Amino acid sequence: MDYLNEAVKSIAECIRFDSSQQKKAPGAPFGKGAAECLDHFLALAERLGFETHNYDGYAGEALFGEGEEFAILCHLDVVPAGSGWEKDPFGGLVEGGKIWGRGAMDDKGPAICALYAMKALKDEGFLPKKKIKLIVGCNEEDGWACIEHYKAVAHMPETGFSPDADFPVIYAEKGILHVKLRFPAKEVPFKLLQGGTSANMVCDACEALPNVRDEKRATALGLVFEGEKLVSRGKSAHGSTPEKGRNAMLPLLKYFEENEDVRRIIEYLFDDVYGLKKFSDETGPLTLSPDIIQSGKGEIAVVCDIRYPATMSADGVHEKLRAFGVPYETVHHQEPLLVEKDDPLVQTLLHVYEKCTGEKAQPVAIGGGTYARALRHGVAFGPEMEDDEAVIHQPNEYITVERVKLLLEIYREAIRELTK
Repeated sequence: MDYLNEAVKSIAECIRFDSSQQKKAPGAPFGKGAAECLDHFLALAERLGFETHNYDGYAGEALFGEGEEFAILCHLDVVPAGSGWEKDPFGGLVEGGKIWGRGAMDDKGPAICALYAMKALKDEGFLPKKKIKLIVGCNEEDGWACIEHYKAVAHMPETGFSPDADFPVIYAEKGILHVKLRFPAKEVPFKLLQGGTSANMVCDACEALPNVRDEKRATALGLVFEGEKLVSRGKSAHGSTPEKGRNAMLPLLKYFEENEDVRRIIEYLFDDVYGLKKFSDETGPLTLSPDIIQSGKGEIAVVCDIRYPATMSADGVHEKLRAFGVPYETVHHQEPLLVEKDDPLVQTLLHVYEKCTGEKAQPVAIGGGTYARALRHGVAFGPEMEDDEAVIHQPNEYITVERVKLLLEIYREAIRELTK
C-alpha cells in the first residue's frame, strides 16, 4: 500500500506540537510539548499495529519482529523556532508541495517515514528476522538525557541507523563539544548584552543597552535602535555549519570593539587568533560557532558549539582553549563516530540508496551529531541530499512531499535488507 498521503498528514500533525525544550513537568521531563508529541507518535504507531512503550516521557519505541535487536533512532524534539519565519513554525501547513514547520526535516518527517516504512513491510507480509526498535527520543537537541534514560530502563541495540543527517550514508561524524567561556568584563560600555537561544543553533538575534548611542556607527554595522535597545539580526543555521548562517553576535560586538574586553572576545572567537580552526582531516575542518551570549556579574559568558575532526582527540581542543587564558566549563561532549567505509552496514545502505535513486555515490562525513553514535555500530542515513536548500535549524524549515515519497521507499528497502 502507498502510505504517502497518510505520512504527509501525520508529519503535519506532529509538527503542530512545539516540542522544543521547555520547563519540566510531571511526566514531561522536557516540557509538555515534547511529552504530548511523544504520546501522539506512539498512539499513531499503535493504530498502525505496533507494540509501543513510553519510557517516562524521555523516549519511546515501536517494535516490529523478533530476534536480534536492530535500532532505528529518531528524535521528536526540535530547536526553538527562532525568528524570520514566513509560515507558522508549528502550523504544519501543507502548501506548494511542501510540509512547513519546525521539525519537518529534523527529525519528525524522517521519523514518521520510518514508521510508515515499517507499516508497509508489515502489510506485505514481511517477517523480519530481527526485532526492529524504532526509538524516538525527546532531548536530542539539548543534551541526550533521553538516550541516557532509555539505556538505563530499556536495552539499546548494538546496530542500527539514524535517519537524521544526509544521504547517501554517513560513515563519520565529528566530535561535539559545547563550552561556556567566561570572559572577564568589569567596565563594559553597555548595561546589558544578550543573544542566542540554543547551543547548537547560530545566534540569529542579539541585543544590548549601550551607554552611548551612536546612530551612524549602528547603521554602518547593520544594527538598529529599537527605543534604547540596540538590536542585531542575523540568520540561524545548524551549529555544525555556521557558514550557512549569519551570526548576529559579531556586528553587535563590533559596535563595542573599542572596549578591550569586548575586542578580546572578537579576536578569540571570530578572528581565531589561537588557530583553533586550523585542525582538519577527511571529516572536514574544526568549526566553532559562538551561539549564546550573556553579560552580567563582571563577565561576558559565551556558549560555543565546537565540532572537531573525527580523528582528533578532545584533549587537543581543550589544550587550545586553555591557551585562551579564559575560564571555561564543558557543557556537553560527544565523542566522534567513525565506521569504516567498507563496513557491511555502510555498504548495504549505500546500495539501497543507489537502487532507489539511480545515483552512484560514496559514503560521506558530517559535522552534525546524530543518535547513531549512541550505538556501538551505527551510522546516519538521510534525509538530506547534497543539493537541498539548507533548512535545518533555520527559519521556514520544510520537507517536500516528493522527499517524503522517496524516504518511504528508501527506508522500506533499507529495513528489509538489514533485517531479512
